[in-house]
Amino acid sequence: MNSFRYTARTETGQKTNGVLEADSEAAALRILEEKHLFPITVTGHGVSAEGVKKPRSKLRVKSRDVGVMYGQLADLIGSGVPLLRSLDSLVRSTVNPSLRALLKDIRSGVAEGKTLTDSMRQFPTVFPPLHTAMVQAGERAAFLEEVLRSLAGFLERLDELRGKVMGAMIYPTLLTSLGVTVMLGALIFFVPKFEPLLASAKKPLPTEILFAASTAVRSHWYFLLLGLAVAVGFVWTSLRNERSRRSLEKWRLKVPVVGEALRLLAITRFCRILGTMLSNGVPLLQALKISKDATGSTLLSERIVEATEAVRDGKRLSERLGVGGFFPEQILAMIAVAEESNKLDKVLVQIADTVERRTNRHVDQAVSLIEPVILCVVAAGIGFLALGLLLPIFTMASQLGSK
Repeated sequence: MNSFRYTARTETGQKTNGVLEADSEAAALRILEEKHLFPITVTGHGVSAEGVKKPRSKLRVKSRDVGVMYGQLADLIGSGVPLLRSLDSLVRSTVNPSLRALLKDIRSGVAEGKTLTDSMRQFPTVFPPLHTAMVQAGERAAFLEEVLRSLAGFLERLDELRGKVMGAMIYPTLLTSLGVTVMLGALIFFVPKFEPLLASAKKPLPTEILFAASTAVRSHWYFLLLGLAVAVGFVWTSLRNERSRRSLEKWRLKVPVVGEALRLLAITRFCRILGTMLSNGVPLLQALKISKDATGSTLLSERIVEATEAVRDGKRLSERLGVGGFFPEQILAMIAVAEESNKLDKVLVQIADTVERRTNRHVDQAVSLIEPVILCVVAAGIGFLALGLLLPIFTMASQLGSK
């Protein structure tokens, strides 16, 4: 048995703390539910290591494969196949070796008497709290098949949106790589051939800059690589700081078109995650806590934390989400009406579908804006290269012609 320290509220709203003994966190939550307590936090306290498997955090499986696995497991359970036989079937049919090994461990845990949720929690990198919370709700209320289908569709939609964004960035990335390669090749191989020819000529400023850049790339490349590494390290360290991430995100949201696309992307993720969990029986406070870490936006996470505290105090979710201007007024109005009509789960998913379509349009606009900017930058670099090499030649030719 393990010890768990909990903070919960009674039916009258009073906060209470304590420690209880249970086999797992899921069992601890069930005990609190039987005592008519509403858990706020449940954490391990002096957990015994005997017989407890540590989470395997190094295992990695693509979310696309996990979504397919959810769909297959839902089909098997929906056809009346018991859970253990369903897992055996998935182990035999799964091609991905990492996923097959994971399913074997889950099957062993279920065979030992653990719940599917507890077995999945051994793999936190593959099954985040979003997944385990929904599966736990499905197991408790006997609608596991619906939960698994919902998770499969949820992961499929997220994968489509991620693929849309990544696919849109391929062409701008190729343009940038091509421009950098052309400039480096010119500075290393092309520009040095002009240095002897123009040694005695009067060099204008563009030519001096071009020759200095060529010398730096050829003779001091290690300093440039060191400086680049230091810059990358500084940026990486800064991004791990909460304050720096906030400042960077504020700056990104101010970028025309691109900022709006990033904001809508975060709102889409939040609404879809929260709506999916609510529709599958996850309590609102727990769903808000999980969705906070899955939005990918520091500013939105802060709004969700404030909204969670407001909901815990009996206020409406839409009131705190509207602070800061992150959510458009139309979305806030829809959330407010959904709270009044007790249809928050359905409305949030509808909002996610609507905002996703708007996000796709903004992504297309952002890419159409980025492509000409990159082309102009590449053209300006090549133009500067040509100007730096040809300007002294024209100057020499005009001097010879005047003589």
